[in-house]
Amino acid sequence: MPPKRASRAKASASSKDTEGQDVVMKGHTPAVTVESAAEESNKTAAADGDITAIVKRSVKRTRELFAEDQENIYSTTTEDQLSQRVKLQSKIHDEYKDIQVLPHPLLMRQKEQLEKKKAKTGSVIAPGPSATAGDVDSGVEKILDTLPKKTSQQSNALVMHKPTIHNPFPDAPGGGTSLVRRPVAKAIRPEWHAPWKLMRVISGHQGWVRSVAVEPGNSWFATGAGDRIIKIWDLASGRLKLSLTGHIGQVRGLAVSPRHPYLFSCGDDKLVKCWDLETNKVIRHYHGHLSGVYALAIHPTLDVLVTSGRDATARVWDMRTKQAVHVLSGHTGTVSAVKCQEADPQVITSSMDSTVRLWDLAAGKTMTTLTHHKKSVRAMALHPTEFTFSTASPDNIKQWKCPEGQFMRNFEGPEGVTGGGGIVNAMAVNADNVMFTGADNGAMGFWDWKSGHQFQRLDSLVQPGSLDSEAGIFCAEFDKTGLRLITGEADKSIKIWKEDDQATPDTHPLDWKPSLMRKRY
Repeated sequence: MPPKRASRAKASASSKDTEGQDVVMKGHTPAVTVESAAEESNKTAAADGDITAIVKRSVKRTRELFAEDQENIYSTTTEDQLSQRVKLQSKIHDEYKDIQVLPHPLLMRQKEQLEKKKAKTGSVIAPGPSATAGDVDSGVEKILDTLPKKTSQQSNALVMHKPTIHNPFPDAPGGGTSLVRRPVAKAIRPEWHAPWKLMRVISGHQGWVRSVAVEPGNSWFATGAGDRIIKIWDLASGRLKLSLTGHIGQVRGLAVSPRHPYLFSCGDDKLVKCWDLETNKVIRHYHGHLSGVYALAIHPTLDVLVTSGRDATARVWDMRTKQAVHVLSGHTGTVSAVKCQEADPQVITSSMDSTVRLWDLAAGKTMTTLTHHKKSVRAMALHPTEFTFSTASPDNIKQWKCPEGQFMRNFEGPEGVTGGGGIVNAMAVNADNVMFTGADNGAMGFWDWKSGHQFQRLDSLVQPGSLDSEAGIFCAEFDKTGLRLITGEADKSIKIWKEDDQATPDTHPLDWKPSLMRKRY
C-alpha cells in the first residue's frame, strides 16, 4: 500500500474512535441486550458454581411464557375430593342398586334352604353371600362410609309383579310379588298356505287395466282401463256382461256400494261419477277436484264417499246431496290410495310424499301421521276382519295397528319386496290372512299376514303380442270368499288366480328360516 493511503486510513479510524468517545461522554449509555445479560448471569453463576439457579430461572421463564403449572392452579381441595366421592357413589348406586339387596322371595327361599340344611346336618352353616355393604370392596366401603347412608329398600327392577294367593297387593309390606319368567323372544312361525296358480285370462280392454271392484253379492266384478271404458264381467264364467262409457280419461278407481245399487268411478278427467246399476246410467257427478282423481272408497255404514287424487287432497262427499263435507288437506304429494272403515280412524290415506295419514272423519282433521316410509306409498290394504292395515312403497311393506297407527312389522322376502326393484302398485288381503302384492315389473308376492313371511313368489307373464315391458300389475282384488284373486295388468288383460287344490304341507312344505334380527325401520 502506498504511504499516502495508509496515512489516510489511520486518520479516519482515529476520527471514528473520537466520535464514539464523544457520544459516551454526552451521557447516552448503550442498551444492554437480553443475550448479553444472560451471558453475564451465566458467567456469574458459573463463577459461583450454582447451576441449579440457572435451571430454575429458565424453567420459571418457560412457564411464564408458555404454560403455567396446571396442577398448582387446579389443585384438589377437600370439596373436590368430596364431589369425586359423591360421583363414584352415584355410579356404584346406579350400577349395583338392583343386586345390593336380594328380592324378598329369594331371601325367603335362601332362608328356608339354610334351615333345611341345618336340620339335616345339625351343624351351623354359614349363610351364603348376600350383596350388602360389608361385602363391597374395602376401598369402596371407605368411600361409602364417608357419605350419608340411606335405608335399603326392596328393588323390584328385575322382578315382574304377580299377585300371590296370600297377599294380592304387590306393594304391601311382607312381599306381595312373586318372580315371573319373562317371555322368550322368538320368531313367529308363519301359517301354511296353499300356493296360488293362474286360473283364467280375460281380454277385452284396449288399454292398461287400472282398477277393479267386486260386487258385494260376489256374482260379477267391474274393471276400468285406459280405454275410458268400464266393463262388467261375470265372475263365474268370465264373460262380458256390460260396458259403460262416459269418462274422457282413463278410469283410475271403482267402488260398488254395499247398500245401494250404485257404482262409483273416477278418472284422470277430474270426474267422479255415480252409476245407477238398474238403468246403467250416470245419475250424479261430484265436482271439486282440481286434477286427476286416482282413488275412491265408500264408507261401510255412512252415505259418504271419499275420493283422492293428484291435487294432494282427499275429499269427503255426501252421496245424495253431492256436497263436499270435508276437504282433507295436509299431504304434499299425490294421494295415491284411500280406505274407509267403520271405527276410527274411519279414513286412511297414503301419498307420494311418503306419509300415511289417519283422519278423524267428524272433525275433518288428521289424527296421526305415519312417516316411517322413505319413498312414495302407492298401495294400501285393510284386513277384512282384524283392526289392522298395511302399506307398500318401493323400499318395504309395513303393517300397522289401528287406531293409533302403531307399527307392527315389516314384510320381508328372500329377494326383497319385489325381487327386481319394482314398485308395488296393488295390494289385497283376504280373510285367510293371505296378502297379495303386485308390482309394475310383473312381480307377484303372496305373504302370510300374521308373520310377514313371503310363502310364494311369481312373475306374471305377458300375453302373446305384448312387449316384455308390459308385465306390470296395476290393481288387484280378492272376491268376497277370498278364494279368487283378480288382477289388472299392463298387457290389457285381466287374470284370475286361485289356490292349488292338490297342494298339501307335504307336497309344498313351508320354506321358512327363522331369524330374530328383524328390520325395525
